[in-house]
Amino acid sequence: MKKSTYVLSALFLSGALLLSACTEDNAAAPTTGQTAASENAPTAAAGGLTEPIKASALSKLPTAAKERTDTVIVGLTDPSGSFTPYFAQSGYDGNVTSLLFAPLVRVNKEGLPNADLAEKYEVSDDQLTYTFHLRPDSKFSDGSPLTADDVAFTWTLLHDKSYDGDFDITEAHVKGGEAYKEGKASSIEGIKVIDPQTISATLEKPNATALLLLGSDVLSKAYYGKDYKFGQLDYIKNLHSNPLGNGAYKLEKFIPGQEVRFAANEYYYKGKPKLEHFIYKTTDGDTWQFLETGEQDYASFPATTDNIEKLKNLGFVNLTPYTASNYGYLRLNFEHEAIQDKKVRQALTYGLDRQTIYVDSNQGAATVANIPTSPISWTYTEEGINPYQYDPEKANQLLDEAGWTMGADGIREKDGKPLTIHFIGSKKQATDIFIAVASENYKAIGVKFEPEQFADFNSQLAKLESGDYDMAAFSTSLMTDPADGVRDFVSGEISGYDNPEVKKLYEQGLATSDMEERKKIYHELYKVVNDDLPYIFTSNNKMVVATNGRLEGLVINPFWGISTSLPNWTLK
Repeated sequence: MKKSTYVLSALFLSGALLLSACTEDNAAAPTTGQTAASENAPTAAAGGLTEPIKASALSKLPTAAKERTDTVIVGLTDPSGSFTPYFAQSGYDGNVTSLLFAPLVRVNKEGLPNADLAEKYEVSDDQLTYTFHLRPDSKFSDGSPLTADDVAFTWTLLHDKSYDGDFDITEAHVKGGEAYKEGKASSIEGIKVIDPQTISATLEKPNATALLLLGSDVLSKAYYGKDYKFGQLDYIKNLHSNPLGNGAYKLEKFIPGQEVRFAANEYYYKGKPKLEHFIYKTTDGDTWQFLETGEQDYASFPATTDNIEKLKNLGFVNLTPYTASNYGYLRLNFEHEAIQDKKVRQALTYGLDRQTIYVDSNQGAATVANIPTSPISWTYTEEGINPYQYDPEKANQLLDEAGWTMGADGIREKDGKPLTIHFIGSKKQATDIFIAVASENYKAIGVKFEPEQFADFNSQLAKLESGDYDMAAFSTSLMTDPADGVRDFVSGEISGYDNPEVKKLYEQGLATSDMEERKKIYHELYKVVNDDLPYIFTSNNKMVVATNGRLEGLVINPFWGISTSLPNWTLK
């Protein structure tokens, strides 16, 4: 439930994980209107692989992998080291915190909420009061008890006026939350600590995402709040590299650019994880090579025919297909005048051969995306959606209508300025494909395409935040609610973009918990966004996870990733 957490386009990160966080057991009975995966959504099959495949020849397992008995190693794009929940600098930091912290409520692989640190939760008939009953055995990784005071502190801190992270709890509209944020109250009226294991929050109006907003990670008041003063959160930065969590693992060591080491948390409420150690390996290199040599036990790849056959031939890996609950997109800079014109945005979309870039070049291991959700979402639809099939003639027509005339050098001009698109992306093979195709595509419609590539994600993100770009390739983090896919369009995250119709439909989608009503609203919202294009949507990727054949207990949760099942992983 974030305002925005950037992740490099998943198509560009074949070996990386996406933001993850939850488990599928201990399910609570959902309240009326809770969401589930759509029965009509396309299947989550990856390429031509529809069922998991077991390793056929474990005798081929590399020595390096055989020698590990209590440790699993997984590849991850370079995290920044900001390991306090709600303060992550990217989705990759979120991969780390998802192992260190457990939320009150999780989302299972069907998209339904489960009680987790909260033993159970209740929602009042008027959908305004949420009551959480904590597990009496919940502790932080130092053995200290986790109580309702810690939950109250977490909710309060997130309402602080100086909080500038990517989590927007104010969308829940907790009664008195705005007054606290504005400094008009010393506490938040709607938050009630009933007893050490029970806490409630009362909202000003119904909100379909409130359960997950309120049910997120819990911070220790004694640790993260000992220096807290209203309006002053800078101190918390000093704690990012030494987190105190309550999840399945605790941080053992972080070596920037190389690895993040974890040790099993003996105080984890479900019991100490079966694997004593876990490592996120962040060293740059060939993901395939790391898997083939046994240096890593887990890697994900686009589900191309070649990749699947190549992985099968290794013999010692298990294969699991999946489609994640995210989407790829090209972010546009609305501070630049040309981008503000919808006809230009539509022309850039019609003029880009997304089928070749994202589908054909990946042997069908993706589908072209045209709306801000995943095919596995219960809100997914193609009805009334413009597919923006590659059409340079249509693109040229729109640019003519927008007043961009072709210059003698083949570059369109308006008011003496050339139509230039400065693209920023990562140094990956798929980025090379994008640049090669986009350069030709945009040249054909009179757009000067200027690509710039970065060796690491953090450098690309810094460039984006400087504002020196027109177009940038990203993917969303995993989405647990349809609101997650459209929040950026109304939150102010896209500076310069403002569409009242999008805002109205977004609010309507939050105002009801009725699943069918929400579905209708989001279908209408998708039509508006598909026409207005605050992003150029690119792809929904089909992936295949390859794991060490000795690894047992892996369950892919398309909404949260590997941390749902990690505490149960074993090496046979």
